[in-house]
Amino acid sequence: MQNQQQNFTDTTQLPPQQHYGGHDMFDGHEALSALTGAMDQCVLYEQHIQDPELQTMSQKHRAFCSQLYNTIVDTYQSGQDPAVDTQSYKMDQSNNVVYGMQPPTQPSTPAQSVSDLNDEKISGFIMSGLKSAASSFTTAASEMTNPVMRRVLADSVPNLIEMAYEVFLYQNKNQYYQVPQLQQQDMQAFQQSYAPAQGTMPH
Repeated sequence: MQNQQQNFTDTTQLPPQQHYGGHDMFDGHEALSALTGAMDQCVLYEQHIQDPELQTMSQKHRAFCSQLYNTIVDTYQSGQDPAVDTQSYKMDQSNNVVYGMQPPTQPSTPAQSVSDLNDEKISGFIMSGLKSAASSFTTAASEMTNPVMRRVLADSVPNLIEMAYEVFLYQNKNQYYQVPQLQQQDMQAFQQSYAPAQGTMPH
């Protein structure tokens, strides 16, 4: 029994940079790869963006993500508090959403050349990259053994969501992302299909 116990190590017996399980290394790598991919896509697509507003948004996202990347790498390597804490992203878009559908002027088709890449497609690529990073960060933070790395990733998820939502609002404003609504009676049927839980929760 004594020999079996010698194979186990707890946090107090390791230097901070080794306060990671094997899956932490994989999940951290996944999270950093997803974030890097989102940033690299911005670099690739910014030269093709036509709308100055989308260009500014993409550059702002990339600058924020660059600092976030450095913060995560710092913690990933040291296992300790990063030199620069996670920041809070503040979007420029208003929360106004336009509901309703208009038929497209022409159906969407896959691009046949780089010249077919327009702001509608590019904003979709930017959103996809941010959503992918948010998913990777959430998955990693859910099982991360290192508490500092877990907190850095978890604290960053709302920022990635905020950036993706900002892209959604931009797309919606430009009718790239239209939002249909159900008829009022159907909407109410959904809303009224739930009732509050009865009784008090245990303390």
